Amino acid sequence: MSAAVQAYRPLYLPYRFITPSSDLYGYAEALVMAAKERAKPNEERLPGYTDSALPLLEKQILDKRPLYPWLEKLQLSWSLSKAREYLGVDDADTQLLLGKESPEQLAERLVSQTRLADPDYRRQLWEGGLQAIEASKDPLIQYALKLEPRQRALKRQVDENYQGPLTAAGGKLAGARFAAYGNALYPDATFTLRISYGQVKGWTERGKAVPYATTMGGTFDRATGSAPFDLPTAFAANRKAIDPATTYDFVTTNDIIGGNSGSPVIDRSGAVIGAAFDGNIHSLGGNYGYDPALNRTVVVSTDAVQEALEKLYPAPALVAELKAR
Repeated sequence: MSAAVQAYRPLYLPYRFITPSSDLYGYAEALVMAAKERAKPNEERLPGYTDSALPLLEKQILDKRPLYPWLEKLQLSWSLSKAREYLGVDDADTQLLLGKESPEQLAERLVSQTRLADPDYRRQLWEGGLQAIEASKDPLIQYALKLEPRQRALKRQVDENYQGPLTAAGGKLAGARFAAYGNALYPDATFTLRISYGQVKGWTERGKAVPYATTMGGTFDRATGSAPFDLPTAFAANRKAIDPATTYDFVTTNDIIGGNSGSPVIDRSGAVIGAAFDGNIHSLGGNYGYDPALNRTVVVSTDAVQEALEKLYPAPALVAELKAR
């Protein structure tokens, strides 16, 4: 095991769970971090908070968007529950996250009492800077202020002990690949246009063939009535209307890593047949090497999207627009 991985292991769980998951908490964290970073000279700020990056961050924070309190409470309580589960009840980071409240109690209090759903209030905090943030009585802002020192410390440790060495090693690997292959290989996902070629094909897992596709009918075959195999309401209500043979997801041999999600999958005739959204477990090593026998891209098919828009979540105007193209 590499020194970088050994150093990262004791940091992974607190680094993973010290930031609760919720759109409203995301606003609070961004406002707190931005206020503290903007108080520094530009060259001393963390990535994402420099003068060149602030306009996009400001837009993301201040744009109006629908928020649903019930969903915010659910997301926040779930992530806090998972933190307690993985870190342990007596862990210092768990105590920092929860204090004496349960995940459900904390989520209920923070979401019910915050004003951050109001973009005008978010603007006040953004424009007021650090002074406005520190003077705010909003419970989510106060919560984010409490977590920020620990989040910052963990990030620094991860950057020094893991991300830095990993980035340096990645640079050496990229140099070796370029020395060996030159520009004959396509680049990894860099948010610039790239095209990779592959075929629809399953793989073999522990001696058993994994089929290349799943069907919408398979949703009902796996349903047990209990999470995570409980049926969405729309599926249960429209079972007879759904064509069970409709391809739901399929896999291809395209080389995929993080950053490719959402990419269109195009067949040989030029038709869009799906959108890449994941990879199988074996694709996790794709940052370093591609194994054509095992690495697979997971694609949601356009047939499934069409079936859903027509029968599960009717959107006739959108369906008409798609058929017109």
